[in-house]
Amino acid sequence: MKLTVVGCSGSFPSAESACSSYLVEADGFRLLLDMGNGALGELQRHCGLYDLDAIFLSHLHADHCIDMCAYFVARYYRHEGGRCDPIPVHGPEGTEQRLTTAYADTPSASSMSEVFDFHTVKPGSFEIGPFSVHTEKVSHPVEAYGIRLEHGGRSLTYSGDTGVCDSLDELARDTDLFLCEAAFTHGKEDIPDLHLNGREAGETAARAGARRLVLTHIPPWTDPRTNLAHAREAFAGPVELAVPRTTYDI
Repeated sequence: MKLTVVGCSGSFPSAESACSSYLVEADGFRLLLDMGNGALGELQRHCGLYDLDAIFLSHLHADHCIDMCAYFVARYYRHEGGRCDPIPVHGPEGTEQRLTTAYADTPSASSMSEVFDFHTVKPGSFEIGPFSVHTEKVSHPVEAYGIRLEHGGRSLTYSGDTGVCDSLDELARDTDLFLCEAAFTHGKEDIPDLHLNGREAGETAARAGARRLVLTHIPPWTDPRTNLAHAREAFAGPVELAVPRTTYDI
């Protein structure tokens, strides 16, 4: 598998990064995890607009899904080559309604489904292209999912947005790369079931026995160096910060 960080800023885009979006490739198949603010523009550095094969939305907060409205325009109103066939979109209950409401002026109530083939995510195992997928609900104010992808004997786990929870520990068990949110700072914010801080991300990786930890979803108002230091205090394995346009071979 190849992972490319398209965007990694939390809550809103920074001057350096779009919001959450991660491209995962294997056997010529391209799966996008989330499409937050600014991600569609950045994505075009890494693949063509119509080269994606599937999309997974961890939850329906704007910083993880709002550029799907712009992507709807690109697919629905495409004239050269004709309208695109529907692309599979895996998201929580109500994804189609959420995107239709956010766009606010689709030609009809069903226009989104003319270019997006919506699949409702629930806890469990299934396949997306060449990937074996396992999803679990994580701790967040809205319905939210972490995802584990396996291919060729290797694994990638993406936390989405979450507080500390047992389901994330299990998703990340012995994973080769753990892409984990660390939006909060230890000793500063203490709001349960919302986000992890750097220390909690490190502790989760340690409990799970993850082989490598990459911290992501750090908002522009948070010092990522502090979160990185806290994660390294809790996890003995390799830890680094997600950076746009960085790639990882898994």
